[in-house]
Amino acid sequence: MRVLLDENLPHDLIAELAGHEVVTVQGLGWAGVKNGDLLRRSAGQVSALVTMDRRLEVEHDLSVLPFGVVVVRARSNRVQDLRPLVGSTLEALARLGPGMVERVGV
Repeated sequence: MRVLLDENLPHDLIAELAGHEVVTVQGLGWAGVKNGDLLRRSAGQVSALVTMDRRLEVEHDLSVLPFGVVVVRARSNRVQDLRPLVGSTLEALARLGPGMVERVGV
């Protein structure tokens, strides 16, 4: 699965998401792009977006997207706070389909 790692997550997570092709917002040259434009650009490019942006669900109708979204809820975006959620994130990615939202963490 091709996974887009949002810019609010550290690149160290790429290695943690084994079994997936992980690209980053920064790597695609999309840093600073507003959420609506990011979602439009991602269509046809990825199967999933992994983000910590909880507003995404409120601001946009994610059910119409051709990819799924995993919203990670952690104390911070530091690797040590995210690492315990990697297993749950991988499980969420396995269940994910187009237009679905999976939430992991607290």
